[in-house]
Amino acid sequence: MENICNWKIGEKVATREAYGKALAALGAAHDFVVLDADLAEATKTCYFKKAYPHRFFDCGIAEGNMIGVAAGLAAAGKTVFASSFAMFAAGRAFEQIRNSVAYPHLNVKIAATHAGITVGEDGATHQCLEDLSLMRTLPGMTVINPADAVEAAAALEAVLSVDGPCYLRFGRYATPVFHDPDTYRFRVGKGEVVADGTDVTLVATGIMVGMAMEAAATLAGEGISARVINISTIKPLDEELILKAARETGAIVTAEEHNIIGGLGSAVAETVSEGCPVPVLRVGVADSFGRSGKVPPLLELYGLTPAHICEKAKAALSMKRK
Repeated sequence: MENICNWKIGEKVATREAYGKALAALGAAHDFVVLDADLAEATKTCYFKKAYPHRFFDCGIAEGNMIGVAAGLAAAGKTVFASSFAMFAAGRAFEQIRNSVAYPHLNVKIAATHAGITVGEDGATHQCLEDLSLMRTLPGMTVINPADAVEAAAALEAVLSVDGPCYLRFGRYATPVFHDPDTYRFRVGKGEVVADGTDVTLVATGIMVGMAMEAAATLAGEGISARVINISTIKPLDEELILKAARETGAIVTAEEHNIIGGLGSAVAETVSEGCPVPVLRVGVADSFGRSGKVPPLLELYGLTPAHICEKAKAALSMKRK
C-alpha cells in the first residue's frame, strides 16, 4: 500500500490514526465490512464510516454482541474488522471471540485501540495490559502489535491475506515514525532487526521498539553492542530469529507496554528456554494494574523507558555464561 498520509520519519503519529486511515484507503480495493462499538471517533473507524457508510455498522456499547455479529458475517463469507478499546474488545468480549470466532476459525480481524498504559488519564479500568496474553492463548489466533504508524498501516493490509482470526493492537499515544513508508513491507510472523549488535539483544514490541533503539544508542556509548529486534507479530512468533539472537549474543531483554506475564516476554522466554537457554530479562508492567496520569510520568513510574531497558541489559550481560 502506498504511503496514504505522507508520513515522514520522525513524525509523531498514533497507530490508531494509521489504522483508521489505512482502513478507509483499503476499502476501495477490498470488500470488507467494519463494525464498531459506539467508539468510531476514538478508534478512527470514522474514516471508513464516512467513505463507505453502507459497509459500516455501529453495534452500540455491546462488544460481545459486536463479535457475534462479526462471526455471523464471517460465516456468510465476509471479511470483518471489529473495533473497540482493547479492554473491551479483548476483555469484555473474550468468550465470544473464543467460541464464536477462534473455535470455528472465522475471518474476523479484531482491531483494538487504546491499549496499554498510554491511554493515560482514562486510568486502570481502560488501560488494558492483558490483551496480548489473552489473545495468544487462543488456537489459530494471529496477534500483531505494530511499532509505528507505517507498520500499522502495512500490517492492516497484510492481514487481509491471513485466513482466520487476527488481533491487531493499536495505541492512542502519538509516537515517532521510524519506518520508511516508501520501502517498508510487513510480513506476518516475521521479526525485524532494526539495529545489529553482538553483546545483548533487545527484543521489543509496539511503542517499546523506539525506546529499545534509544537504549541501544546509550549502551553503544558505554561500549555495549546491543542488537534490537522489532517483534510486531507476537503470534506466530519468529522463533528462528529469536533463537539466532540467543545463540549469537547470549543474553536477551524483552520490552513491552503490557504485563510481563503472558505477553512478548513470556513468548520469548518460552522459545529460548526450549531452543537455546540464555538469560532473558523482561521490561514491562510488573504484574500490576495501571493508574490515571499523564503518559510520560506513567511510563517512568512503570519502568517503560530507555533507561530501564539499559539497566536490564547490563543485568542480563552480567548473567551470561563466561
